[in-house]
Order: sequence, then structure tokens, then C-alpha cells
Amino acid sequence: MAGRVNQLINHLKGDTINTMSVQAESWHGVPQAPPDSIFKLTAAYKEDTFPQKINLGVGAYRDDEDKPWVLPVVKKVTEILLNDPGLDHEYLPITGLPSFTSAAAKLILGADSPAITGDRVASVQTISGTGANHLGALFLSRFYGFGEGGRKVWLSNPTWVNHFAIFNNVSIEPITYPYYDPDTIGLAFQPFLNTLRTAAPRCVFLLHACAHNPTGVDPTREQWGQIADVILEKGHYAFFDCAYQGFASGDLEGDAWAVREFVKRGVPLLVCQSFAKNAGLYGERVGALHVVAPTKEAAQRIKSQLSVLQRSEISNPPAHGARLVSLILNDQTLFDEWKRDIRTMAGRIIEMRKELFRLLSEELKTPGNWEHIVNQIGMFRWGSFSQSETLQVWTG
Repeated sequence: MAGRVNQLINHLKGDTINTMSVQAESWHGVPQAPPDSIFKLTAAYKEDTFPQKINLGVGAYRDDEDKPWVLPVVKKVTEILLNDPGLDHEYLPITGLPSFTSAAAKLILGADSPAITGDRVASVQTISGTGANHLGALFLSRFYGFGEGGRKVWLSNPTWVNHFAIFNNVSIEPITYPYYDPDTIGLAFQPFLNTLRTAAPRCVFLLHACAHNPTGVDPTREQWGQIADVILEKGHYAFFDCAYQGFASGDLEGDAWAVREFVKRGVPLLVCQSFAKNAGLYGERVGALHVVAPTKEAAQRIKSQLSVLQRSEISNPPAHGARLVSLILNDQTLFDEWKRDIRTMAGRIIEMRKELFRLLSEELKTPGNWEHIVNQIGMFRWGSFSQSETLQVWTG
């Protein structure tokens, strides 16, 4: 009997020892990540007390008083929504506000686009352009038939830095193609075209639709045509990122030209769309992903899968920003007011470029050729100041 009791005691002691040896997760293996360089710079700017400070961080538009500018049309539609007695706060559909996504597709593709008239576009509301890039990348990671080149995406060198993280996070390896030529402070067109030609068939190429971030260097329409020709010849896929439609030149139609031309030529593509810049809705996170399919039936299947992917991540997109943009896009008077606001922002940036060029070349007599300041487009200026130094200047 005593032996049995001792055996039981030893067994219980063993259980206690084993239980005590199991350690709860302490996260010691999690390394400290570096802060985002752009937002770190913005935080430092806010803390700096120097009265003549300049924010070279996040590319957000500022007025002559260095203040955020709420577009007059946005103020107007905000009042409309606030005074709408029928407004509720129910969930949107998983793929977003239909009146927003359909109007957004027409804005970037054109109301008379063969993809629109043929019901060949799968459109989903996203968390601004970043969310569109992510959802597009996630969709490709699940369903795109990558060729012999492997699970890779070609990004321009340089590009928006977040592109790398977005594709790495869905197990698609980002690699770069030549884009910026420091010798001409312009487009490295032939090396870019040669990469398109020599890349394995069926590669994915990410293209900036307009106002390339961060160089401000865009292909000409003739060059876009040659790019489309090679993509078609090699069976590549065009992944368009469009964050600056209208904001680049002040012309919504002109800034969408490359995307519309590719659709007209039958280039397989998707488009990531943001309303952060052109509507000043940075914090509302209003965006859309549009996948152009070869058939109506394919578009329906694609949208069904995008819905599944979106459901597992955000369930439903936010309503307020989409309602604002939907009102603007679907009312001709409001739409015309928005276009005037866009021309105000784009026109001011263009004038600032001209003034910077004048100051450097005429007033200060700064050595060198500064024509690239007025030749580049959008919020960013990219150019070499010496053989070993490159500076990006925010002109917003």
C-alpha cells in the first residue's frame, strides 16, 4: 500500500515539474522593426519648432499657408450627407458601395470602354490605393499562372517603396526593371523596353499610370504604345497603379490615357485606383481595384474570388469616403466642381515647378540644366545634384 502511495506521489511530482517547465510565449524572438522612413520624417516635422520648417515627408497637398486643403466640393458633399435623413450606418456589401465602384471604373477606364460596355470589369472597393495593390497582389498570388520566370513581379527602379512589402507579403518576389536614367534625368526607355522583351513570357509588370512615384517621369503616348506592343507579344500582365489621376496634369481624361489605351488594345491588366490625392481624402482611405477580364463570365468568377479574399481580411469596406466620392462622380454639377478643384491643385503644382525652375536657372544662376523640373510631372522632383548625390524634392 505504501509503495502504491509513493508511486502516486512521484507521479504527481513529475506532472508538476513538467507543467512548470512549459514557458508561456514571451515574444523574445520578435525583432524591433525600423520605423517607416516617410512617416518618421513627418513625425519629426511636427515636433520641430523651427518656424521656417518644410515637410518633405508624406506626399500630401498643402495650400499657400502650408495647410491641408479640404476641397470645396468635398465640404459640399459632406454637408449633403450630414443632412440626409435616410443615411444609416449599416455594413456595405463585401465588394463595396456599388454606386461608387461602378462610377470609379468608368472614371479610370472611360464610360465607353469596351471593358465597361461588355461587362468585363470586376470592381471592388478597397482601403485606398494601398489596399487595392494588396488585394490585386493577393489575387495574383492565388490565381495567376506565372510562367517560367517564377512567382515574380517586375517593379520600376525606383518605385513607391511600399510596393516591395506588398508583394513580399503575398509570396511574390519583387524584382526591378530599369526606369530612371540619371544621365538624362528622364526615362530609361530602351533598357525598360529591352527588359520587357527579354523577360520570360507571362511576367507581371507593375506600371505607374501617370505621375510616376517617385521620379515624376512618364512615358510619352508613343512610348506607351510600344510598351503595350511588347507586353502583348510576350504575354505579360500589366498591373497598373493609378494614384494621381487628374492630380498629375489637371486633366482626368488625359491622365487615364495609358490605361484606356491598354484596354483598347486588349492588354491583360488590372488597375489599382486611389482617391487620396485627387479628392484630398487621405484619411478616408477610398480606393478601388478593377480587374479587366476577357469575358463577362470570367469577370463574374474573378469578382467572386475577390469577395472571398476581401471577406477574410476586412469583411466590408468603410462607407463614408465611398459615399462622398459616389456623390461627386454621379452628379454632373458636383463632378464639374471637383474637376475645377483638381485643376486648382494640379495647376498650383505646375506653377510651383515653373517658379522653382526660374529661381534656379535665372535668379540664382545655379550651375547645371534644370529643365527636368518642368519636364517631370506631379508632386515629386527627382534629379542628380552631383555624381554621388540624388535628391527628391516635394513640390506640393
